[in-house]
Amino acid sequence: MDAPYRERRKIDPTRGARLADGTPNDNDRMEIGPTQLAFAEWAAAGLVAPDLERMRAFRHKRLVDAVNARDYGAILMFDPLNIRYATDSTNMQLWNTHNAFRACVVCADGYMVVWDYKNAMFLSKFNHLVKEQRSGADFFYFDRGDKIEPAADLFSNELRDLLIEHSGGNLRIGVDKVMIHGLRALEASGMTVLPGEELTEKARSIKGPDEILAMRCASHACETAVAEMERAARAGVPGGHMSEDDIWAVLHAENIRRGGEWIETRLLASGPRTNPWFQECGPRIVQNNEIVAFDTDLVGAYGICVDISRTWWIGDEKPRPDMIEAMKIGVDHIAHNMSLLAPGVSIRDLTFKSHKLPQIYQAQKYGCLMHGVGLCDEWPLVAYESNFVEGAFDYELEPGMCLCVEALVSPEGGDFSIKLEDQVVITETGYENLTRYPFDPGLLST
Repeated sequence: MDAPYRERRKIDPTRGARLADGTPNDNDRMEIGPTQLAFAEWAAAGLVAPDLERMRAFRHKRLVDAVNARDYGAILMFDPLNIRYATDSTNMQLWNTHNAFRACVVCADGYMVVWDYKNAMFLSKFNHLVKEQRSGADFFYFDRGDKIEPAADLFSNELRDLLIEHSGGNLRIGVDKVMIHGLRALEASGMTVLPGEELTEKARSIKGPDEILAMRCASHACETAVAEMERAARAGVPGGHMSEDDIWAVLHAENIRRGGEWIETRLLASGPRTNPWFQECGPRIVQNNEIVAFDTDLVGAYGICVDISRTWWIGDEKPRPDMIEAMKIGVDHIAHNMSLLAPGVSIRDLTFKSHKLPQIYQAQKYGCLMHGVGLCDEWPLVAYESNFVEGAFDYELEPGMCLCVEALVSPEGGDFSIKLEDQVVITETGYENLTRYPFDPGLLST
């Protein structure tokens, strides 16, 4: 006999009314999150899940404090990742990146409103910090046709009323990204529109304790998925029937199986397609005794980005000496640059004290030495000396910042590249490398 509906609604009846992260243990809930598989793997690894209520409160306070520190009346967000940060809710995230139908405002007094897709306003109701759900923030031509302006005017009037009520009439408003009709309507209604990305990027740059717990869990899930990808590649490539797309598909599938969300790029290549870097994966059949290199750019559990890179030698022969040399240089590059990390260290010093790649690798070195990471690749960026812009990043590292430390060792005119990347958190005394996945020993042994 089938179980009663009440029992079928539970995700895992053995865990009680709430899951390890404090969310309802309800199989039919609206809120997305990790799967049973992910929770079981984290428990086996001794990882502690984040308390999502505390994490949401920490993020909300970061935004409110940032608004008041700049004497803004509010921060208005259209970027779906900023909305995720503010509300911890999602709605068709990738579609939303090119059709901006959502908006979120956080006022100076903390009052938060989400404008959502008109038939999906329930999607953020699990979060008590979101005080209202509305619709009408869609100012793109596909949706509004030749009547965008009236919609933008209506939205701006609603927003102005919110600022009068919840920001003491302060009409200085930070905005991250806005369609042109929206900008014009905001300004016509008397608001002073200021760049909001500086606020959101800096607010997001410091992770609270529960965000770091979430990142540990997401990192474990990502690395478990990477291990499955490596197993599939090593089993399938010698047989001559494994394409780059086949290998990459394993990472996607294993990410989704654990409650991950998407992957931002397709950065996996093999053999000569690894040089120059940034060729995305395709139908090429990976050959025996070739390099496979990849960059996860993975948005995983809790919407946390895990951005790590590895390069594997797959085959029954030894890699060439120049490949081994490049791999060792890449490992040294990351190790030296990581050793510089500590609270109070200036981004400028990171640039000018960094490991110097040999000349043969200079032309095709990576676009940056390091970059911030959270819900995606984030502020700040640490540039190579050759790309350094004076005054662009005059800041110091702080505890709670998370960074990805990069290495691309790619000989100009060569037939291979080595791509490596680890993800770290800045602590009170130094740093902790969150990445546990090993470098391929086959590319490190002579």
